[in-house]
Amino acid sequence: MARPKKIKPTGLGDTVEQLFKATGIDKVAKFILGEDCKCDERKAKLNVLFPYKKPLCLTETEYNWLKTWIALKVNQVKPTDQAQLLSIYNRIFQQRNEPTSCSSCLRDMVEELKKIMLTYEEDADTEK
Repeated sequence: MARPKKIKPTGLGDTVEQLFKATGIDKVAKFILGEDCKCDERKAKLNVLFPYKKPLCLTETEYNWLKTWIALKVNQVKPTDQAQLLSIYNRIFQQRNEPTSCSSCLRDMVEELKKIMLTYEEDADTEK
């Protein structure tokens, strides 16, 4: 039997709900408080108060620049390229990262941007 697909949490409320279901606390709460235990209201309030940030969409210019740059498979990132990568990364992930000489930090940033690129390409494939 296939496991039900987990829904990705949008905020703390979803995470708490998943934790309570996994540990059985949700059943205890319904037993003690009744069917109307206000769990859904608390979940919604926690999601609003503590949302998980979703990346913003790439612009067409950013997408095209990333696609071209990634296709080059460069081993060293030039300062101008790092500035462009950082600009895109900071905007879509709503961060304020500064230029770095840390190769693993830069690699992680590029990997996250590649994941974003893959989602665009997967979406384009499913639309065909």
